[in-house]
Amino acid sequence: MGQIGRGVILAVGLAGGTLFSQAPEFAQQYRQRIGGAIDELRIIVDDFTKQAADHHLDRQQALDVYARSPDDFLRDRGLSMRSTLERYERLVTQQSDLGRAAPVAKPFILMRNADDGILASTWQDFVPGVPVSFAGFAWAAIGFVGGWIVAALLGVGAKRAVQWRPGYW
Repeated sequence: MGQIGRGVILAVGLAGGTLFSQAPEFAQQYRQRIGGAIDELRIIVDDFTKQAADHHLDRQQALDVYARSPDDFLRDRGLSMRSTLERYERLVTQQSDLGRAAPVAKPFILMRNADDGILASTWQDFVPGVPVSFAGFAWAAIGFVGGWIVAALLGVGAKRAVQWRPGYW
């Protein structure tokens, strides 16, 4: 492999390392957004729970009242509230999972069960960070090695394709 080929492989490895080094920072910014979403949803959930309790109902009983209503609007409102409660519980669970995970593992937790809305808004406002943590360096190494391997494999494949000439079997 020539000097140019090694340079390309190194460049792709460095690009992969740079890209992957941002995974812990992205997970951190996502986690901060989850906290904000949970805080806002908690206001709604607590208000619903209090109103239900004021009428001697628990959450499920209050949702059942909505579901049994002959009014389409109230039935739909009940479905919306059920969805809000379920999202709240999912986000609380994910926040807990992210809080317990080792820093290097947080991006994997995020990939496993991210909230689409929070993921999209995090990506839209993402600000890259300098990876000065162990997790940042670990992800940079993963990206570097992965980029290097991909570039090397593509380089070998391209070299073989160029060496093969149709009609010369």
